[in-house]
Amino acid sequence: MARSLNRAQLIGNLTRDPELRYTPNGTAVCSFGLATNRSWTTDTGEKKDEAEFHRIVAWNKLAELCSQFLTKGSKVFVEGRLATRTWNAQDGSPRNATEIIISDMLLLDSKKGREEEYVEPKESKPSPKAQKKSKDEEEKEPSKEASGEESDVSPEDIPF
Repeated sequence: MARSLNRAQLIGNLTRDPELRYTPNGTAVCSFGLATNRSWTTDTGEKKDEAEFHRIVAWNKLAELCSQFLTKGSKVFVEGRLATRTWNAQDGSPRNATEIIISDMLLLDSKKGREEEYVEPKESKPSPKAQKKSKDEEEKEPSKEASGEESDVSPEDIPF
């Protein structure tokens, strides 16, 4: 039997927020749109742009992850296989759609954009007992200068 390959790899931006649903038996399925762009210059020197739009479907744990981490506009890498579904519309006409059933997804957005959503946990304040130090304890602790630590380091102090 001859080998065959059905693999699709795309890098693009989400055209809409992912939609997470569950099948009647509880399996997670997530779908979203992905746009890929192509630019080229014609023989006459004119710049052209073209966008392709793809239907992406993820199943199980990957579906839940996509729903949790992706939003409209996110840049992602997806890898999977092409699949064509066929059904009859409400008016009885046959319909079909080609989708990419993904098996892998990588977020490509910069961390800077995601850090804005992160809320730093509040630092706990030390107890009043820990804040008070006796004179004996302060004398036992070496100063920063004595221990070789400096609070300000200038670029000239760095050996490389």
